[in-house]
Amino acid sequence: MIKIIKVIFVYLISLVLPIAVSAQAALDNLTKVGTNGGFDTSSTDNSTILAETLGRIVNAFLSILGIIFIILILLAGYNWMTAAGEEEKVTRAKDTLRRAIIGLIIIVSAWGIWIFISSYILNSEFV
Repeated sequence: MIKIIKVIFVYLISLVLPIAVSAQAALDNLTKVGTNGGFDTSSTDNSTILAETLGRIVNAFLSILGIIFIILILLAGYNWMTAAGEEEKVTRAKDTLRRAIIGLIIIVSAWGIWIFISSYILNSEFV
């Protein structure tokens, strides 16, 4: 079971990495659009760049954790359905489900804390 989770985690990471690599090309395209629209794109504020970078990292991390939550819920459901009345397997499935829900509560709380920090403390519009 741990091997399956590792394979899924590596697969998910391989899906996220191309997005991070193409970020510079997307930024260049957005700069061109801003320039053509008449906006001043010459100024760079390092504090907003830091806040945006941190926001992207936190959002990507929380998204990956959400995907892992869905996988754990599906895995617990599958284990429960295939337990065939064996109490030990049902108990393990219930424990997995309970831990996944606790993890989801922690993820949502972390997201709420990040929204607070990003909006009020860093004065950033990026969420």
